[in-house]
Amino acid sequence: MTRVTTPANVTPFHAGEREAQRRAGVADQAEAAGGFIRDFMPEPHRAFFSQLPFVVLAAGDAKGRPWVTLLEGDSGFLESPDARTLALSAGLAAEDPLASCVNAPPASGMAIGLLGIELATRRRNRLNGRLCSREGRRLIEVQQSFGNCPQYIREREWQRVERMAAPGVSVSNALDADQRRRIATADTFFIGSVHGNDEDEGDEARDDGRSCGFDASHRGGEPGFVRVTDSGKLRFPDYPGNNFFNTLGNLMLDPRVGLLFVDFESGGLLHITGRAHVDWSPEATAGSNARRLVEICVEQVIDRPAALSLRWYRQAAPLSLKVVDKIVESDTITSFCLAADEGSSLPPFQAGQYLPVELTVPGQPGPVRRSYSLSGAPNAAKGRTGRYRISVKREAHGLASRFLHDEVRVGDRLAARAPAGDFGSNEVSCPLVLVSAGVGITPMLAMLHALRDVARDSSDAIVRPVWFVHGARNGRVQAFREELSALTAALPGAACRIFYSAPDEGDSRGEDYDVEGRITADDLLALQAGAEAHYRICGPAAWIADLSSGLEELGVDRARIAFETFGPTG
Repeated sequence: MTRVTTPANVTPFHAGEREAQRRAGVADQAEAAGGFIRDFMPEPHRAFFSQLPFVVLAAGDAKGRPWVTLLEGDSGFLESPDARTLALSAGLAAEDPLASCVNAPPASGMAIGLLGIELATRRRNRLNGRLCSREGRRLIEVQQSFGNCPQYIREREWQRVERMAAPGVSVSNALDADQRRRIATADTFFIGSVHGNDEDEGDEARDDGRSCGFDASHRGGEPGFVRVTDSGKLRFPDYPGNNFFNTLGNLMLDPRVGLLFVDFESGGLLHITGRAHVDWSPEATAGSNARRLVEICVEQVIDRPAALSLRWYRQAAPLSLKVVDKIVESDTITSFCLAADEGSSLPPFQAGQYLPVELTVPGQPGPVRRSYSLSGAPNAAKGRTGRYRISVKREAHGLASRFLHDEVRVGDRLAARAPAGDFGSNEVSCPLVLVSAGVGITPMLAMLHALRDVARDSSDAIVRPVWFVHGARNGRVQAFREELSALTAALPGAACRIFYSAPDEGDSRGEDYDVEGRITADDLLALQAGAEAHYRICGPAAWIADLSSGLEELGVDRARIAFETFGPTG
């Protein structure tokens, strides 16, 4: 969806999204988390888009049909002159269904959805806006920007090959046998959806805070998660995500949809446009984590073999990590200490990064993939033993977290990929406020370890004011109390403040916690960290949205607020 900035009391979601959220039972969570949708790109997003070799683009053709494509270019083919603009220096081949629109966009602009995705690290950020032509340049005016979690992304490395003359393009109204086979073995596709129409909505509709335009999104699963019916329709499960329901919300109001299947080995693109129907109570879905089923009636297919110069390849999880310790940190959180084989070293990580793990869970059709924040000291620090630590909250219905808590023992092995993610703190000397709730403490603890190590290992290090603010329900569920106390005591300029929202009778104020209640923006401003302070926030999505919007309302610059969410998908 393409949105403009909305007042605080206006929902960023259109009627279709709100209805989809209501049907899924997440309306309150989604509305609270709407603050994650920004009208500018944070600095990490700008840098992220500028280094990508390709992006996924969704838009409409001259007939208004939605299509999805990959736009590739040399490094830097996207650049960000400012936080609300991307400049584009690559175009689409003439055979692409969106070529005429993208290569020569109107000066007034055309709505697009853009997805930046880095398969190797599973990072992805979405933006929506308008593609226009101005002074001989193609510019994307950003109207919406937000990140996505890395779930369901299949890691792939990329390389370029010499561009050859593309084989013939085929156009049809139905899928042939080879196309059906390729779809049936796919583990990834991209989907574009639309709400509203620029010609129908007019400027007034675009300025009232509601959305019109396109969304580009990613879908992933085990091979076979997309099925082709005997009649040639496509069916795929909808798994839990960020609860915004951008795609399904669009489909509630407009069934038009575009799909793109990429042949990662040959660079081929299979474009599909059609109409979708959402089954909110399916009798059977693909996978125990699926909630809904989407069926696509195919209207046109464009098959473009070897359309790209990019090629991708998958590698087996490169790390086989041995569980060398399992530590119960609280009633809900358990830590797993992981090490490589004797004589081997682990890839270094930065504080704030996560570890992608692949679990072999009985009864599941393939590896169960999850990403958990690394909670220990970065192993690149001087004198480290080369261990990872992940700390996992046991979710009542979490497939992976229950398996880890209940079945994994010391001596077992976990498959994993190299640490990834960009949630951290790169500032050298400005005041820093680390704010967390529940298991959101894990990346913050790693940051505190890193800050302590810098102070310990550098005799001339600048004393940086640091506040560690954490919220928990009570002492039974709060983790890392002793470790946190030791770290703040060893870090010059550090202070710790603990909030309990519902302390037990045995919890002692002043000893176990400092404040009864939940962390608010007023509490953070009361720390008097100053106008130059940066805030790092991690916890449940609704809580983060409320806290970050509160900080902004109290005058904190958005650029000084960074956050990372977690959800109960376990």
